[in-house]
Amino acid sequence: MPKDHNKKYSNFSNVEKMKNELIPEEFPEGAVGSAINKEETVSSKSTEWKEGQKRMSAYVYPDEDQHDDLPRQFPGAHPLHDE
Repeated sequence: MPKDHNKKYSNFSNVEKMKNELIPEEFPEGAVGSAINKEETVSSKSTEWKEGQKRMSAYVYPDEDQHDDLPRQFPGAHPLHDE
């Protein structure tokens, strides 16, 4: 059976999320006590932003679709950060 080389492929949704949802590094300036880049300010991203990329907080649900319309279970908890 010959292969169809004109067939179009796309990435899985989790691969697309990995490329577009950026989580900040814990220590962007390097190891604690490191003298490397000591005098330079910390930048949030070393390359240009691509279309669709956004900064994500490390304190949100990793998969928002699974948690849509689910209220917090603890009384008095702050509301979800839905957009």
